[in-house]
Amino acid sequence: MQRVLVVDDAEVNRELLREILGAEYTIEMAENGEQAIQKLLKYETEIAALLLDLQMPKMNGFEVLEEMQDREWIKKIPILIISSESAVETENKCFEMGVSDFIRKPFEGSIVKNRIKNAVELFACKNQLEQTVEKQTVALEEQNLIIQRQAEKLKEAKPFNHLMMQYHSAIMEVETKLKVLNEEFSQEYNRNPFESIKSRLKSPESIYEKLERKGFPVSVESIRENLTDVAGVRVICSFPDDIYRLARLFLKQDDINLLREKDYIKYPKTNGYRSLHLIIEIPIFLSNEKMFMKVEVQFRTIAMDFWASLEHKLKYKKNVKNADEIVRQLKNCADSIEVLDYQMQEIRNKIDHSKE
Repeated sequence: MQRVLVVDDAEVNRELLREILGAEYTIEMAENGEQAIQKLLKYETEIAALLLDLQMPKMNGFEVLEEMQDREWIKKIPILIISSESAVETENKCFEMGVSDFIRKPFEGSIVKNRIKNAVELFACKNQLEQTVEKQTVALEEQNLIIQRQAEKLKEAKPFNHLMMQYHSAIMEVETKLKVLNEEFSQEYNRNPFESIKSRLKSPESIYEKLERKGFPVSVESIRENLTDVAGVRVICSFPDDIYRLARLFLKQDDINLLREKDYIKYPKTNGYRSLHLIIEIPIFLSNEKMFMKVEVQFRTIAMDFWASLEHKLKYKKNVKNADEIVRQLKNCADSIEVLDYQMQEIRNKIDHSKE
């Protein structure tokens, strides 16, 4: 049977609790705090619950709680306070110190049993959950360590660095084409189709993790063959119609091959994410060869990009409070942004037409 420690300076209370609980638990008893600590030292790993009086000689209940905090027993053993006092301040102080529940005097047998049963079961579930989380954390740390080690190996490999140079060259080719279009628009229409360009190469850690997660071999050829987002270019436009106009003109160039298009503006993701994604192949010209490289090009408005940046922080930040509520608010913001983007575009059109 599970062991319950009853700590109360009144013998009658100890005996009453023994009578109530004796059929289901092995009862250990102490008449003051000092005896309680001795019992806890002896049966630390066996105590299923501690029933603790507050007002006792030699060492009172609060002093026992402080000692248990110092020894970290309070994380392992559910504590129920035996008390006839109902002062809110006392209850708050007990809960702040880690107490699980209260058992009121005079004792009602069924209530005492149920409160202890609930406290023990909840503590067992809590401990099991903490152990699971701890194991998962250790496993995740080990996995991250493996990823970092493999990423370091990739960084040191000459073929990998050569491949990254090729992807970086592809990014420069894409940026040049877009900047030429931007310059042409500026001359012909007296405005620019996009506000800015951002680019990035996927980190070795991210490359290794994605290959592992998708079950692909970790090699230069595997990266080239199986990943489409190693090289990324993000184009920030002012208005939605600029996105489609610029993307159309970009794809019309005869040395660009469109591999895949995902239109999250017309068909947003369920969380509200909106962007136009193009997976393309573009040629780069090296000293001794011409080769095609894959690049992911994303087109967004300023508002879409701001939203995506905020959503990214939520996605990768741990232990965010009220995460579900934030997700709901972000979805509402995404809907509002869509309306605002097209309203602003309509206003721009009216301004442009008034100049004719």
